[in-house]
Amino acid sequence: MSFPRVTDVVARLRRRVPPWLRVVLDVAAVVLGLVLVIRPTTALDVLAVLLGGGMMLTGVVQFADDEPASEEPPSEGVASERRADRRSRWRLVLGVVWIAVGVFVLLWPGLTVRLAAGLVGGVLLFAGALGVIGAFARERTWDQRASDGAFGLSGVIFGIVAFSWPDITLLVVAVVFGAWLLMLGVSGLWRQWRAHRAAQHPGRLPRTAGRARRWGRTIIAMGTIALAVTTAVVTTPLREGSTVVDEFYAAPRDTPDQPGVLVRAEPFTRDIPEGARAWRILYTTTGVHGEVRVASGLVVVPVRTELDGAKAWPVIDWNHGTTGYAQHCAPSLQERPLWSGAMYVTRRVIAERWAIVAPDYIGLGTEGSHPYLVGEPSAHASLDAVRAARQLEEAELSMATVIWGHSQGGGAALWAGALTPTYARGMWLRGVAALAPASDPLALVERVTNVTGGSIFASFAFEAYSKTYPDVSYRDYIRPGAETFLREMSQRCLSDPGTIVSVVAALSMGADLGVFAADPTTGALGRRLVENTAPLEIDAPLFIGQGGADSVVVTSTQTAFVNRMCAAGQQVDYRVYEGFEHAAVVEGYSPLIPDLFAWTRARFDGEPLPDAGCTRTDVPAR
Repeated sequence: MSFPRVTDVVARLRRRVPPWLRVVLDVAAVVLGLVLVIRPTTALDVLAVLLGGGMMLTGVVQFADDEPASEEPPSEGVASERRADRRSRWRLVLGVVWIAVGVFVLLWPGLTVRLAAGLVGGVLLFAGALGVIGAFARERTWDQRASDGAFGLSGVIFGIVAFSWPDITLLVVAVVFGAWLLMLGVSGLWRQWRAHRAAQHPGRLPRTAGRARRWGRTIIAMGTIALAVTTAVVTTPLREGSTVVDEFYAAPRDTPDQPGVLVRAEPFTRDIPEGARAWRILYTTTGVHGEVRVASGLVVVPVRTELDGAKAWPVIDWNHGTTGYAQHCAPSLQERPLWSGAMYVTRRVIAERWAIVAPDYIGLGTEGSHPYLVGEPSAHASLDAVRAARQLEEAELSMATVIWGHSQGGGAALWAGALTPTYARGMWLRGVAALAPASDPLALVERVTNVTGGSIFASFAFEAYSKTYPDVSYRDYIRPGAETFLREMSQRCLSDPGTIVSVVAALSMGADLGVFAADPTTGALGRRLVENTAPLEIDAPLFIGQGGADSVVVTSTQTAFVNRMCAAGQQVDYRVYEGFEHAAVVEGYSPLIPDLFAWTRARFDGEPLPDAGCTRTDVPAR
């Protein structure tokens, strides 16, 4: 059967479709579109069914719906019939494309989100382009040209939006296609209403029904344009990273072959409090496999006054909490460098006349993979930052050091304290304070899907471990369809505007089966996580502060780790602050802060520890 005859058959079938069935199809399009727009965080497998069904419904609507009736008397002659025939052919092609893609999605529900983006974006661009081209047909009236062009242009914009988010993160796929399907259904219902009114008043020409009714579909189409433009405007800034890595972080060709060497330093002023001065530094350290790598950080010291005399500044080696995995997530690159890594009490530290050395860690700021939650290279970056900072003569740092760290940095602080005697023999380590530390990565990952937005932290950890360890791969642990989603999420810092998309997508993952296809605590990944559990013995006084309401590093997990340390003979001053969450426990108003400062002050003053071994203090909420 030739293509013209096929279109004739389709046209005859379309005329036989009862009006009530057309209304049902359009209502179904509206309902399904609303579901996709309102519930964009549906699980991947369910979303595939919704998308596939929606695409097939779109194709059926293309077959069933009549062309909008012309508002002018129909054109006469063979040329007009040929143009109408061409439009019918293109509607047939478009319907077949929508149905074929819908069937493909339904038969392959585990397709990757990158492929989903390509399919949705491609079909929307194709349909939109046809609409724009059709708007220039000779026999079209001005209101039809406007509506066809507006619907077509909105399809093009929605298609570009879909392509611009390669991970799509469920949210954009659902909202983009859902909005398109919603407008398609509303437009179809408008046409059916107009056809019904025309049938009730057969003696009236459509133009006598009033200008508002004549241009109603055009108004709806303009609404679609407004929605498409709004979507593009809102999502564009979400793709912009909050920071740009500059040349300071590039390793020189003649990088020293020893760790702990200062490579370069320059004055730094961004968000540095009054009464302090700072530098950002680039230095060498030891990577995962023993290779020399470069890392960056900040050095902040008090401005010397007559009351200070000539004493060197005691050093707080600050190990920041999670800021992200990607290179541009270095705290020294952020708008508020120390604050971004949970150092909320910089002014108080300076007021104590202490200095801060704040490493960014390997791979944050500098090139290469960031060993997130990998113990030894994190400790190396911490200790080498202090060794390099002491080579900055203007900073005037003393040898006395107390290591602080929160969350990711708390784990790094524990590792740094354990490795100091062998890795940084010249450092005078007076104590280690680990605050809500990620002491047990296995336990942390085990319950990551129970944490709101836990998939974000899982993306950082899995990307780091897959890059660090050859035996850990996405194929073995990550659900089909989620790899692209997870990789793209790992490239957004917590401070990036686009993180809002990661948060919404992470919530959808939590409602689903999570990102993992296999138990992350088993196999190669499980073994590697165990390898990076913090050491149980540290040759220095140890303070561990924990929020009693922490949902990220739960108190039971921290207590179990502390108990193991105590069983190994380690002295621990363990304090649990009731009612405080993971980040709140290190805020300026937390009762942990005065305890931490008093404990640190005693360490710098050389006060002996009470011979109490392991102690636990439960601090009630105030």
